[in-house]
Amino acid sequence: MTPGRSSALTDLALGVRMSVSGGRSGWARLGLIATGLGIGVAMLLLVASLPTVLDMRAERDAARYPGTEAVEAGDDTLLVKRISSDTAQDLVVGYLLQPEGADAPLPPGVDRTLAPGEALVSPALQRVLESPQGDLLEGRWGDRVVGTIAPDGLVGPQELRVYVGTDQLTGANAQRISAFGRDVRDGGTDATTMLMALVGLTGLLVPVAGFIATAVRFGGEARDRRLAAVRLAGADAATTGRIAAGETLVGAVGGLLVGAGLFAVLRAVVPPLVPPSLTFHGADLRPAPALAALVVVLVPVAAVLVTRSALKHVIVEPLGVVRRGTVVHRRLWWRIAVPFVGLALMLTPLLSGGAGSFADAEGLVLLGMVLLLVGVALLLPWLLDVTVRRLGPGALSWDLALRRLQHESGTAVRAVSAVVVSVASLVAVHGLLGSETGTPGAQDGKFEAVVYDDLPGSDGSHWASALAGIDGVQSVDTRVMTSAEPVGGGEPIALVVGSCAALADTTSSTACTDGDVMLVAPSHAEVPAPGTTYVLGEPGSGASTWSLPPDVATVEPAYPDSAPWLFVTPQALGDAVVVPSGDDYDNAIVTIALDRAAPDVTARLQTAIAQIDPTAMVVINDPEATSSMVTGIRQGLMLGTVALLAVVGANLLVTTAEQLRERRRPLAVLAAFGVRRRVLGLSVLFQVAVPVVVGLALAVVVGSGLAVILQAGADMPVSLDLAGIGVTAGGAAAVILLATAALLPMLGRVTRPAGLQGE
Repeated sequence: MTPGRSSALTDLALGVRMSVSGGRSGWARLGLIATGLGIGVAMLLLVASLPTVLDMRAERDAARYPGTEAVEAGDDTLLVKRISSDTAQDLVVGYLLQPEGADAPLPPGVDRTLAPGEALVSPALQRVLESPQGDLLEGRWGDRVVGTIAPDGLVGPQELRVYVGTDQLTGANAQRISAFGRDVRDGGTDATTMLMALVGLTGLLVPVAGFIATAVRFGGEARDRRLAAVRLAGADAATTGRIAAGETLVGAVGGLLVGAGLFAVLRAVVPPLVPPSLTFHGADLRPAPALAALVVVLVPVAAVLVTRSALKHVIVEPLGVVRRGTVVHRRLWWRIAVPFVGLALMLTPLLSGGAGSFADAEGLVLLGMVLLLVGVALLLPWLLDVTVRRLGPGALSWDLALRRLQHESGTAVRAVSAVVVSVASLVAVHGLLGSETGTPGAQDGKFEAVVYDDLPGSDGSHWASALAGIDGVQSVDTRVMTSAEPVGGGEPIALVVGSCAALADTTSSTACTDGDVMLVAPSHAEVPAPGTTYVLGEPGSGASTWSLPPDVATVEPAYPDSAPWLFVTPQALGDAVVVPSGDDYDNAIVTIALDRAAPDVTARLQTAIAQIDPTAMVVINDPEATSSMVTGIRQGLMLGTVALLAVVGANLLVTTAEQLRERRRPLAVLAAFGVRRRVLGLSVLFQVAVPVVVGLALAVVVGSGLAVILQAGADMPVSLDLAGIGVTAGGAAAVILLATAALLPMLGRVTRPAGLQGE
């Protein structure tokens, strides 16, 4: 071979041949590289599938949405009303269906017209009904379940959804449609949810890049020795670089194949594990073509670039390999500059325009987060070197570990840096989530349920007796809302009939006795004249007339710009009858005080209300509960944390196995000189534990700081979720140490006398 004269293709082909002709050792190295890269590729394909999953969810949901066009009643129309309730922490959503003719439309996934009392449920809800919890739900959705909703009517297999047939809907309390479906629209995402998504994706993609960079370096010492042999045969430095690229390409292609296989397994495994609020069909989990092509191209390119970069620190000569310097003095200034730039990019919109500007500067915030999290990985090597130099001597296993870290900390840093970035991003998300707790609507710490009775003509008087026998119901208070129109014409006024307790809840006024009439109006508003006679409901509906008494007290409203309205206590109403129409803001509202000590009180109450009136909407106000949105985000975060820790553990298993394989000869020499395997095992654990402790401390500090910035940017209370931080950091540390301990039996094999052999 003439130096420098071989073609690039020939050099690449030689690298390919060398990678697959190295015997068991060569195939083991290829397997490690392919496995490490495959894990990263599978994660990248999952991320590349997110646009498809979101699009398919939006399309399926839009296809089952009731049409919005106003239609006249006919043989092809259907009355629908949305219903919702919860089972434990999961929200169940569905519709009441009442056909007005033989050709009434059916929602996707429903193949028959439902008679009154019949219900179709999703398979996931069917499993809930068949569980021990089903006794509390019996009768909540119709009298009998007659089947399940087909997959094309669900956004995912874990969705909790129901359709119930009824005959209690009217044009006043329901929507009349002639078809299902609407255009797919982007409803927008609030700033907090967007920030959580950005932090989560950044925390996933940055570690994946680290996993890929680490996997490509597997077997580097053996590769360098092979290249030295090629140099002895006459190849120049450029040729050896191309040969190394050829070797790497084989592992990269193997990584793509392994990643595709892992992704196929994940398509079957992940959908059943996803919580109901995030569910999707496995068939929808497919990468967007452009993003998939990008993964296929970028992974091999990145693998080659990492290999060429690693060779810059090695001099491959014909008679051996010389590594550039045994001690690397890492400079701090550029490592700390990267996170500081990221911090400046995030703080600029926040300091200049507050939370509004921060939410609008998504691109700048994303770039700042990427730089800040990348800065964590850059600071870790310097921080580890400083820490190791200051650690004192101890037992033999401790000294062996420290000496190894002082001599070569790069491998340990690469193995831990991706974990550190992941933990920092998860700590930030936990910080955002910790400020999004509590259910809105609970007043003064009251545990209560609110029923909106919108049946036309219902004054809600029957609810008190109907709910009196339920254990945990302490009191039932009803107020009726209607629009009162002056007799003889004029501007109508909103009128509420209720107790003084209801007045205190709505206006914070306590100066009230039964028989009072309150005018809730700002001081500058025009007020009705005393003696004005009103129709208490829709004219012609049987509603009574009632005259405004002269002694009406005026109360300031909670909102200064609100329109005037009347609050009338029952005694002041006398014999007059209010007949609400059942339209929005023209119905009966029932407030039910609940006893928290009563077991399953909310579940039993919701079931009882559905059996009395399936059209009534129920809202549970619980100051100690968590909103369904936050619950869904927490479930998704937990799933992401578990998945990330599983990837971390798998990648660390591969990395540690490669390190033991590369160091088999020095370990075998130590064993031959009488060092016990227990000491060697402890030294391996210490080599991992020290970078883990340093890295996790750095991750908690940076992640907490990032959480505070994001909370301020989302205009949320600034606080830290210490429990979430502890679970995340502790879980990562446990996974890393367990993965390392799982490979200690391998130490016995690599320290056998056969490990002393060398070429």
